[in-house]
Amino acid sequence: MVKVRDDQPLKHDGKINVDAWLDKICTEADILEPEKLRHALVVAKILAEDAVQNSTYWTIDSAQMGLEMAQILAELQLDEASILAAILYRAVREGRLSLAQVRKDFDDEVATLIEGVLRMAAISAIQNTSVEPVLGQREAQVDNLRKMLVSMIDDVRVALIKLAERTAAIRAVKDAPEEKRIKVAREVFNIYAPLAHRLGIGHLKWELEDISFRYLEPKAYQKIAALLDEKRLARQDHIDDVVATLTRELDKAGIECEVNGRAKHIYSIWRKMKRKNIDFSQVYDIRAVRILVPTLRDCYASLGIIHSLWRHIPNEFDDYIANPKENGYQSLHTAVIGPGGKGMEVQIRTQEMHEDAELGVCAHWKYKGTDTNAKDQAYEQKIAWLRQVVEWHEEIGDLPELVSDLRSDIDPDRIYVFTPDGHVVDLPPTATSIDFAYRVHTEIGHRTRGAKVNGRIVPLTYMLKTGEQVEILTSKEPKPSRDWLNQDSGYINTTRARAKVSHWFKLQAKETNQEEGRQLLFKELDRLDLENQPMQEVADAMNMKTPDDLYAAIGAGDVRLGQVVGYILRQAEIKQPQQELPLLKAPSQKVSNDDISINGVGHLLTQIAQCCQPVPGDDISGFVTLGRGVSVHRQDCENLINHEMTEPQRIIEVSWGGKVSQKYPVDIDISAYDRTGLLRDVSLVLANSDVNVIAVNTQSEQKDHLAQMQITVEIDSLSNLGRVLNKINQLPNVLTVRRARAHP
Repeated sequence: MVKVRDDQPLKHDGKINVDAWLDKICTEADILEPEKLRHALVVAKILAEDAVQNSTYWTIDSAQMGLEMAQILAELQLDEASILAAILYRAVREGRLSLAQVRKDFDDEVATLIEGVLRMAAISAIQNTSVEPVLGQREAQVDNLRKMLVSMIDDVRVALIKLAERTAAIRAVKDAPEEKRIKVAREVFNIYAPLAHRLGIGHLKWELEDISFRYLEPKAYQKIAALLDEKRLARQDHIDDVVATLTRELDKAGIECEVNGRAKHIYSIWRKMKRKNIDFSQVYDIRAVRILVPTLRDCYASLGIIHSLWRHIPNEFDDYIANPKENGYQSLHTAVIGPGGKGMEVQIRTQEMHEDAELGVCAHWKYKGTDTNAKDQAYEQKIAWLRQVVEWHEEIGDLPELVSDLRSDIDPDRIYVFTPDGHVVDLPPTATSIDFAYRVHTEIGHRTRGAKVNGRIVPLTYMLKTGEQVEILTSKEPKPSRDWLNQDSGYINTTRARAKVSHWFKLQAKETNQEEGRQLLFKELDRLDLENQPMQEVADAMNMKTPDDLYAAIGAGDVRLGQVVGYILRQAEIKQPQQELPLLKAPSQKVSNDDISINGVGHLLTQIAQCCQPVPGDDISGFVTLGRGVSVHRQDCENLINHEMTEPQRIIEVSWGGKVSQKYPVDIDISAYDRTGLLRDVSLVLANSDVNVIAVNTQSEQKDHLAQMQITVEIDSLSNLGRVLNKINQLPNVLTVRRARAHP
């Protein structure tokens, strides 16, 4: 059963008192037709009672849920249609009331709102990523997601009703089975708390985070709650003294004010303790007060009075008035050593700022289309964010990335960098110079050719840090590089930038995309020594009709290069004959019985051929030697080809087994402009990749300043080899890096 608020009017038997509730809601919201509300609640009551009587499992009373949602929306100052939709939503969602009936008994506006909220259920599907989607399921999810986002933009009330529904739901799961509580809490924490924050609805955001945290981290929640409760009385006495002092001093200065204590939320305490690696006693804003004043001038005047009364704590001041948060939040935050030497936080804001902080977009939505003041602009800024999500999601390959983006957009752990003219730009912690360029302007991103950080030229893969000044070096014509779309290259780490680059290539001529995509793919396959692949088979796996269509999709950025190469690597590593018998170890080269299999022959001595050095994933064949067992070669090895021509009867079928337990030597050829520290940098990459180096041979040509390096390393699979080659290729001065050709 739903946990009903204490102020909700109920009869002695626990049932809803319709008349009392109607009187109450009419005083809190602008209700033009109260009889419609009465009718909606009666319908919801009848349907809910029938559902509860016929249920054998824990269930939510949909009528009381509707009452809870309506109360939340009334507090958010929404209109009558939204409250009607909230009352009826659960009955429609549970299939006991049709949308057609809603349209008939109420109106199209109410039915449209309910329909939009129903589509938002697609968000829940994003979280279920453990099961491989069946044919067509992924496309359906994308379509539902598009509908959901478009509905939010067309009418923000849909998002607000959904927030109210999830708020009521997480309040209700207190008595539900643990599995249900955790499922609801995870969904609310990942999706709806960030959404509430992004729309600026502070009090809902805090409630959703605190309750979710209670269910997801119960031990941590209880520990902090106990610490807060232990000192509650002493803390309240201290706050009362501070409030009295501030009120008196501000009155003396002629500043009208409202001063009160501010409750600190448990989740925010825990997050601050984790983020700053401090204990409970070092969280200064456990003791906190909020000052509300009439004007902007009064905010800064109040700040001066506070700092004259008590000593300011260094690095604990934030001016969100001059530099508002991305969701529009404005306030002054400072921390001081208050009476008794105890740290405390003080927030200072105007009444209007406070209304915006508590209600967010709800304080602005009703002005849309009727007002052109700052409120309308703030509303449009919040809605612009939702439009951006619509623009990006078409370019997102993995739906879980959207969940990550929703949370990263509001995560406090962001970096803040400066443009050359001093404007502040906030980005995710892993953002590169290219990510910055696209954040500033799409055209700047397209024309990016280099970057300076604090006046020093840096690679385009350089990850920015807070406080740095970034200047983008541009060309006259836009020409992004397709290498930027390769996730392993490290050029782009934000979905926004990747989507912009992909979109640019989509607009180019198909012939150009086809040729450049072909070159890009075959360059990567050549580097991994994986030529002569069945490209029609690869195209079919990527849902393309022909290999040319696949090349064009790679060139346009519709299909990621890493996705195609990854598929080829997986296919190379799993190819096995139907019947397999393990080979014995050869004394010259250790090979596990699980590593190599042979068809039609009993136990034989085996050895890895040193001429071509095959590794798991390569296509291999065996050659029966005289006295040394079976020599295992790559199928493109020149020695093996010569043996096939002269002694075909000694060639046998072998393959890699299902389990790789050994590492194999592989030669890597590197060509680079010679410089001091080149060998050291290459060795560092190999060491960080946990790759063992067997041999190194380097030669420098003084004439053209080129260095040729051949390094023999131990590798367990082709996929790991690909990752190592990518890392080496990103080093300064490196021209080419590839697996060495098989030699006779």
